[in-house]
Amino acid sequence: MKVRRHAAPPEDTGIDLTPMLDVIFIMLIFFIVTTTFVREAGIEINRPSAETAVKQEQSNILVAISADSEVWIDGQRVDIRELRGMIRKLKSENPEAAVIVQADRDARAGLLVQAMDQARLAGVRDVAVAAEQP
Repeated sequence: MKVRRHAAPPEDTGIDLTPMLDVIFIMLIFFIVTTTFVREAGIEINRPSAETAVKQEQSNILVAISADSEVWIDGQRVDIRELRGMIRKLKSENPEAAVIVQADRDARAGLLVQAMDQARLAGVRDVAVAAEQP
């Protein structure tokens, strides 16, 4: 007599990753939506130090003036005459933003004043000069 053995079907021992992937995807969407991106001026500046410097937490429009009298905003070099239009464009994207001028300690003071003037002509009321705390 032949004995037939019926082998039990192999059990699925793998882990179902679908719920975990769903959670990760939802977390990714959450972090993308809630992230605020910091816009840099475009160059590294040696800021002067000031005892009364205060850190500002809100998102701002950064204008950088290098020691070679180059003006940078939003990662690109611009002429001082183009600065007003660029600030207006960035201000329309973020109406609550202030303009912070980051002038190198060796930059010309006249160019700093012109940049601040262009920001005010663009309709920005809050214009500040960046400095480091010693």
